[in-house]
Amino acid sequence: MVMKASLQLKLGQSLTMTPQLQQAIRLLQLSTLDLQQEIQQALESNPMLEAPEDDEPPEVSAESAQETKDAEAATARAEAASEAEPAETSWDETENGPDWASETNSIPDDLPVDTAWDDIYQPASTPAARGDDENDNDFETRNSPAETLQDHLEWQLNLTPMSDRDQAIAHALLDAVNDRGYLTSDLEEIYSGLIDDSDEDPLELDEVMAVLRRLQHFDPAGVFARNLQECLLIQLNQLPPETPWLAQARLVITQYINLLGNRDYAQLLRRSRLKEDQLKSVLALITTLNPRPGDSIDHGEPDYVIPDVIVLKTNGRWRVELNPDIAPRIRVNASYASLIKRADSSADNTYMRDQLQEAKWFIKSLQSRNETLLKVATRIVEHQQGFLDYGDEAMKPLILSDIAQVVEMHESTISRVTTQKYMHTPRGIFELKYFFSSHVGTEEGGECSSTAIRAMIKKLIAGETPKKPLSDSKLASVLGDKGINVARRTVAKYREAMQIPPSNERKRLV
Repeated sequence: MVMKASLQLKLGQSLTMTPQLQQAIRLLQLSTLDLQQEIQQALESNPMLEAPEDDEPPEVSAESAQETKDAEAATARAEAASEAEPAETSWDETENGPDWASETNSIPDDLPVDTAWDDIYQPASTPAARGDDENDNDFETRNSPAETLQDHLEWQLNLTPMSDRDQAIAHALLDAVNDRGYLTSDLEEIYSGLIDDSDEDPLELDEVMAVLRRLQHFDPAGVFARNLQECLLIQLNQLPPETPWLAQARLVITQYINLLGNRDYAQLLRRSRLKEDQLKSVLALITTLNPRPGDSIDHGEPDYVIPDVIVLKTNGRWRVELNPDIAPRIRVNASYASLIKRADSSADNTYMRDQLQEAKWFIKSLQSRNETLLKVATRIVEHQQGFLDYGDEAMKPLILSDIAQVVEMHESTISRVTTQKYMHTPRGIFELKYFFSSHVGTEEGGECSSTAIRAMIKKLIAGETPKKPLSDSKLASVLGDKGINVARRTVAKYREAMQIPPSNERKRLV
């Protein structure tokens, strides 16, 4: 068999991910904080990029205006030289968006929601850049790390007079305390770790217990407890002796805590020999105690959320605009751009041309990100105006494909835009993904959002009778009476997602 070489011509289409497209996609999926870090890295690596000074005066003199015009003209000449170079790769200005120095100030007529497109490129000074002297003294307070429970207990231990031996025991106990304030190790285990066979005076378990009793008087009340029962008793013992129903509360916690946990009030009334009104008073006292004392101290580092878009109602219409405080303040350095020479193929000039082109690509990617984010947020607000007006119960079903069809983008693009992007509304700050939810059918043939159903379940549970809470089956029945066809297991799933306990755990005597 003889193999013969031949030439064949085939036509096909393929999608090529250019570096510019890759950069635009990467910037699109970044959160606000990550984007600010990316901009800072670009400013440090590319000499053609610069950030405007924060203290620039709002009014520009004639001389300064002329200098600005000269710089813009120099930049334009540099661009012309860059685009005239045959070996240089240029950005298609017509097909891929507006020029990097232009601004888009018009709003499409078919948008039912007011959209401030001019806010995309309009820089705004941040509060930190205004130099408020009255806030300078609070710098250490605002930037100091949050105090943890371990720090709080260590501070009290350093103020407590103890022998070196007791200090060693106390530090061993302190190391065994978790964030909730409970001991995570058995006392015998801690004791065995402290034993030193070479010690002339061997350590006794009673000494460890004595130090533990002292530490259990530390703030917050209830720390260093080994279980819930001991935690509550420690707090009761620190109350004034004349506190009403104190003895009865100790009795319930000491002997009948299991009945209290199971909410078996009938057995609790019979065994404690208390009347119903008396037991109500005892339970009212117990509910003032903190079963997790460490939570009152250990706050951890605060998690700040910066909204990307702001929604306001103006003249009866919802208005969507980008957050001006996070708008990227970045531009091409006109002084460096003016140094580029036409038809100069030296290494330095080629490097500067490449950096200028990368700067233009980066600015275009930022503009594209802002335009896409504002366009998607506008469509979300247009679809969910009922939520903005009336709350969660008016939320409509919405999926990614619904927005993708309206804005003529792919679902993956909508997913990137709505991930880690936040919207500030009069009802609070929400991630854009919050407005997307599945739907459940109604008797009239319509659809109801799962977010609205969760809001209804939460509202029904908030208004239930504490002595006889609503079961999941009852909740499904009540929703059915409202025309919403939802199964009991679906109600249970929504309830658990909202971290609401089942009906037997919600039962209350008071």
